[in-house]
Amino acid sequence: MSNIIPSRNEVPENDKWDLSAIYKSEEDWEKALKQVPVLSKKVVSFKGKLGESKEKLLEALKASEAFDRNLEDVYHYASLLTAADQGDSKAQEKEKRVMMAYTAASEEQSFIMPELMAIPDNKINEWLKDKAFDDYRVYIQKALHSKEHILSEKEERILSLSGESSQTAQNTFSLLNDVDMFFGSVNVNGEEKPITHATYGTLIANSDRNVRKETYQKFYKVYEQNANTLTSLYTGSINKDIFYARARGYKSSLDSALFDLNVPESVYRNLIDTVHKNLDTLHRYYALRKRVLGVSELRHYDVYVPLVASVKTHTTYEEAVEICRKALAPLGKEYTDTLCNGLLHGWADRYENKGKTSGAFSSGCYNGYPYILLNYQEDNLRDVYTMAHEGGHSMHSWFSVRNNPFMSYSYSLFEAEVASTFNEELVFEYLLKNAKDAEMKKYLLSKRADEILATLHRQTMFAEFELQAHEEMENGHPLSTENIRKLYRNLLELYFGKDMVFEENSDLEGLRIPHFYNQFYVYQYATGISASLALAKRVTTGGEKELNDYFNFLKSGGSRYPIEALRVGGVDMESTEPVQAALDTFKSIIEQLEKEL
Repeated sequence: MSNIIPSRNEVPENDKWDLSAIYKSEEDWEKALKQVPVLSKKVVSFKGKLGESKEKLLEALKASEAFDRNLEDVYHYASLLTAADQGDSKAQEKEKRVMMAYTAASEEQSFIMPELMAIPDNKINEWLKDKAFDDYRVYIQKALHSKEHILSEKEERILSLSGESSQTAQNTFSLLNDVDMFFGSVNVNGEEKPITHATYGTLIANSDRNVRKETYQKFYKVYEQNANTLTSLYTGSINKDIFYARARGYKSSLDSALFDLNVPESVYRNLIDTVHKNLDTLHRYYALRKRVLGVSELRHYDVYVPLVASVKTHTTYEEAVEICRKALAPLGKEYTDTLCNGLLHGWADRYENKGKTSGAFSSGCYNGYPYILLNYQEDNLRDVYTMAHEGGHSMHSWFSVRNNPFMSYSYSLFEAEVASTFNEELVFEYLLKNAKDAEMKKYLLSKRADEILATLHRQTMFAEFELQAHEEMENGHPLSTENIRKLYRNLLELYFGKDMVFEENSDLEGLRIPHFYNQFYVYQYATGISASLALAKRVTTGGEKELNDYFNFLKSGGSRYPIEALRVGGVDMESTEPVQAALDTFKSIIEQLEKEL
């Protein structure tokens, strides 16, 4: 790959995702956008009639489904265009037009939930026994779960009107972070390398400590220059979370975030407590890292450099696809053929371009492909794992769409992070088994330790920070830049231990995490890897039943609450056992590394 980051129009078509699976042309998208208010009016025609009869309710549900399916496609198409190039004003305009149409429709349809909740429980439960409601039964039952937090029609209308403006903090952060911030470049072996969100991971893992240090300093200097603006955006996002939680009568923002998924708060707090009880192993790892690197002081920019520096990797995109095919073979040919054909033909947007959203994601809807955004770097083995990770999300979507009606196909983030990290575990096991020499095995073990650390310990630290930040503001304590930095620094020191020496601006990391704008999202990475390690072991050491259990989990989609769906797969997340087992796995790897290194 070239060191020059191309503009979007310079990217070869084969390296882009194929959005024609949603709409063949922009004209088709325009036609579909025009249908948003038309289909909304059809839904509105049932206002005041939902409780008249089961036939009338069924008609209204069908009209609502038609509206939702059209809106999902229209928004999905526009959001993918924007993600591919956030500097594309036409794409931004499309997304804004969809949001305006959605806000208007939401205002019109704000009667639905209050009317649905007004139908007596015995009456609606009797109606739901009719086979005609098969496609809508789960949707209605989950809606009834939230009955105590549904407001009056007038109040729901007011909340719906705030939908577009409530995204301001997140959208502004995204533009500032991904488009407007410029981090400069760093000299690597006589060649200037641009510092971007996509290249940062490679540069901060460079074997030359001066490269790591300069990259880190230039990167965080930009965040320091924008610290007050970033604080304002994040506290604005927290205020939004608190507003919606209080408006709907939840006990807290955390209660609001977990309630719809029927996830007990104990799952969140037990995760933090269990990780706290095992921090000694994490501290052992950083002490080992300090010794292996031979540094007098372990710095924050030293935590990503490979411990086995003699091993270099270079994996083309196509080679990474084949690694996924072989590593995921325990899941069967249908799974691997579907995923790998998708990665090569239309599902994935492969490489970085100017203005492209940083990181990676999978974005599936009922129509089209389960798309994958990547910023693939050939010299970063982590990106092979990322491909498998996002592929896990997309295959989860693929199975869900094929086994559930539209109104209950969408699974929760809690479940999503299981399917993705499950794939990462299989990739690790495959690479370790096929390692050609002892150095590669040590390299893979060290990388796996880093991956579990990043997904379990690091995301738990993020989750603890989110909880503290929200609780501070809920308790009437405003958060300034200084207060946020203090909260975050305390957690850095707790999790990294005495062997880490931080820079003055290391605590600005707390203001640069995009996921913080989706409240209480990140803990699901930690619970996800805990569940996935248990399920991967169960599948690879088990037989047909264990494999079928896992596929039944993937096929569940949104038909069950996440804790129940995972029980179907074979793991109980209300227990602390999966988290402790994952931490024990991490401890085992650290013990192996201590002997080997």
